[in-house]
Amino acid sequence: MKRIQNVNRRKCMMTLLFSAAVVICVCVGVVMNLTTLEDENFDHMGIETFCMFTVNSNIFMGISMFLTLPYTFDGLRNGYFRLPDWLVKLLLVSSTALTLTFLVSLCILAPVKGFGLIFTGSRFFLHGLCPILAILVFCFVLKDTHLSFASTFLSLIPVFVYACIYYTLVAVLEKWDDFYGFLTRIPQWISISAFLPLTFCIATVLRILHNHSCKRYREQARANYLSAFEAKDTREMIIHMAARNSKKDTTGNIVIPYQVLRMLLSGSEKEDTFEEYCILYMKECLKHEIYQE
Repeated sequence: MKRIQNVNRRKCMMTLLFSAAVVICVCVGVVMNLTTLEDENFDHMGIETFCMFTVNSNIFMGISMFLTLPYTFDGLRNGYFRLPDWLVKLLLVSSTALTLTFLVSLCILAPVKGFGLIFTGSRFFLHGLCPILAILVFCFVLKDTHLSFASTFLSLIPVFVYACIYYTLVAVLEKWDDFYGFLTRIPQWISISAFLPLTFCIATVLRILHNHSCKRYREQARANYLSAFEAKDTREMIIHMAARNSKKDTTGNIVIPYQVLRMLLSGSEKEDTFEEYCILYMKECLKHEIYQE
């Protein structure tokens, strides 16, 4: 069991370090933009920096990563770490937006303005380092929550909203200049028709990589649990787990480790259900004196 706790704590530490690194890099990049009031190569500095999707997507990612920190602290305390599903979906959306930022910087802006200009100063953080870190964290560190195909469509929302605002203020109201060049350097029909499919493709690739890491992690975790409890199958392991947790309990309240049970269910070859696992765990707990008073 100590081995399982060590694995969980290592995952907590990896998540804590990488998430904190992303948050710090986002803060550094945004603050550098805000404190640079004039730049001969870029018009939108200072407070006007918030009109750029680059900055907004980085802030979105920074907030998403910051929300993981309380769960890492809790995981280090109790030896068990898992992010809620809603937060992992939020990280998929923000990672997709930031990956789009990276690709636009690399493939559209850098060839026009120069790679040195696009990836230096604050743009080193916002265009390069933050997106790369975010992709690594989401795909290979946060790997315990499987994402459904439907969650991919959530990633279209930020891009669609910003595209509507950008097109309205640039092409319709003419309040903004076309600082990304989506409507002047590129034919408008390409920009309008390409960005949402591109975003969907990015989200799909990120989700596939994340789910692949999740599958490998669950297989390894299940093997670790079976080894720790010296069990031959999942049901036997659940019985051992319930007995062990009941002996350690001092509150008299039965707490079903539903995340662990779901993970074990996904790796089981038998036609068991999650409800059967919960009932089995509950019945085994009720055999112990602390719950019979």
